[in-house]
Amino acid sequence: MQPTEKQVTYTTTNSYSTLNTLTSETKNVWIVCHGIGYLSRFFLRYFKDLPANENYIIAPQAPSKYYLNDKYTHIGASWLTRENTRNEIDNIITYLNSVCVQENIPSKHNLIIMGYSQGVSIVSRWLAKQKIKCQQFVLYAGTIPNELTTEDFLFLKDNNTKTTVIVGENDEYLDEKRRAIEKERVTSIIGEATRFITFEGGHEVQKKIINALVE
Repeated sequence: MQPTEKQVTYTTTNSYSTLNTLTSETKNVWIVCHGIGYLSRFFLRYFKDLPANENYIIAPQAPSKYYLNDKYTHIGASWLTRENTRNEIDNIITYLNSVCVQENIPSKHNLIIMGYSQGVSIVSRWLAKQKIKCQQFVLYAGTIPNELTTEDFLFLKDNNTKTTVIVGENDEYLDEKRRAIEKERVTSIIGEATRFITFEGGHEVQKKIINALVE
């Protein structure tokens, strides 16, 4: 007899991390989704050089945590795998919506949504499904999921959202050929106005690149 796979719905709780304080002086609110192997509170270190009084950073936490080595010391997390992907995407979107409800971000602030590595696939799907109004959409060292199309991102033009793609010249996951393919695809589905930035380095976050986004 073959096993039967079933589903159950239940309530779960997940954390997220923030940096600085949201005040009347805040200019930019960031929602930043980390890549595989990070925890949200450690991912925030890349944003510590931004002016604290002007920038409030929200880092959601990928739900699937695991030990990074056989010594069981350092812990990282992953957003998705190929297993049960559709349900996991729905769960993550519900989670991100809940984070935004709890934070209650005033519309007067510039909203910057950024994904790094695997986080790009998360923020892309979230924006596309929820039609999030933001001033900047940043894709850092990652790719837009194949199922998303031009129609999914038409709302960005209506909102005058500035889209920026960032990748290292020596990124081991995005070589020159792959970068060219992705540039063509992003230009096609998001638009010619997309800004492309390359830097000397590999698959890494550089603070100076982050800082330049709001200079």
